[in-house]
Amino acid sequence: MTKLQVRAFLFQLGCFAILFISFQYLIGKYTNLEGLWIQFTAFVVGTILGPKFQAAKTKDGEKLFMSWLFIKGIKDIT
Repeated sequence: MTKLQVRAFLFQLGCFAILFISFQYLIGKYTNLEGLWIQFTAFVVGTILGPKFQAAKTKDGEKLFMSWLFIKGIKDIT
C-alpha cells in the first residue's frame, strides 16, 4: 500500500468512527431501539452518510480524492 492509500484508509476509518459513535449515542438516547439494533442502525447510517476516500494514480502522480453525499462531484484533496 502506498502512503496515500494508507491515508485514505485512515480518513475513511476516522470519519466512519466519528459518525458511528455519534449516531449510536443519538439513536440510543432518542429512540426505543434496544440491544444490537442500536449498533446495526448506527452502522448503516454511518456507512451511508460517511464520505468516501480513494487514492488514484493520475497523469500528475498519485492523488487523494473524496466523494460525499452532501457535496456534488468528486473533490481532489491533495
